[in-house]
Amino acid sequence: MYFCSKEADIMLTKSKAIVLHTLKYGDASMIVEMFTESLGRQSFVVRIPKSSKARVKKQFFQPLTVLDLEFDYRQRAQLQHIRDVRLAVPFSSIPFDPVKLSLSLFLAEFLYYTTRDEQQNAPLYQYIENSIVWLDTANSAFANFHLVFMMHLSRFIGFYPNLEDAAEGCFFDLRNASFTETAPLHPDFVKPAEAERINTLMRMGYESMHLFKMNRAERNRITELIVHYYRLHIPQMPEPRSLAVLQELFA
Repeated sequence: MYFCSKEADIMLTKSKAIVLHTLKYGDASMIVEMFTESLGRQSFVVRIPKSSKARVKKQFFQPLTVLDLEFDYRQRAQLQHIRDVRLAVPFSSIPFDPVKLSLSLFLAEFLYYTTRDEQQNAPLYQYIENSIVWLDTANSAFANFHLVFMMHLSRFIGFYPNLEDAAEGCFFDLRNASFTETAPLHPDFVKPAEAERINTLMRMGYESMHLFKMNRAERNRITELIVHYYRLHIPQMPEPRSLAVLQELFA
């Protein structure tokens, strides 16, 4: 939602936003990277008052927190300034469950890299928010959540494979995002047994993913393949630092 001000290059904007990354900026401010519903990826400078009664609170800017923002949008500015902020989706479990918290830290870092160049993309925003809400309300059976989330995310950013080409015994070509009957001539491919697992995960939703049983080693292997897949398609994407912590989760 936009409201034009007297200055032609400034728009008072109201939007939901998902926190991805924060960086301390001076003694009492932070730079916060968010994915907004109205404008895609945006950077904000946020002053954190020391008073406990202040409307803007540091805890609002934890990874994957969903916010309602009001800010002055300046098209040419690198950092936007927030006028008002409120929690849009108060979490009931993510900040208090060590496993969900670790998952959220990994996914926030993953999204920080994968949405870096994303402009307004309402379907992508809704997918991310709906997924976060699902994780927060889940009581159990979410060990495969990050795998399903990452694979379905590729649909919204341009390299979701054609599942109709998948068949028993196929390889998965990571570079070309396709299933093939023969091994590619480059090293970035997945052999048939693991390709079948990836195909299965891409056909599953959050409600059915618990039916796909894997141990920690198998799950970590698929996680590594998916991260490698993204790194092939997103220039200069590093390996997430939180990946090592994620790999210690789930027996």
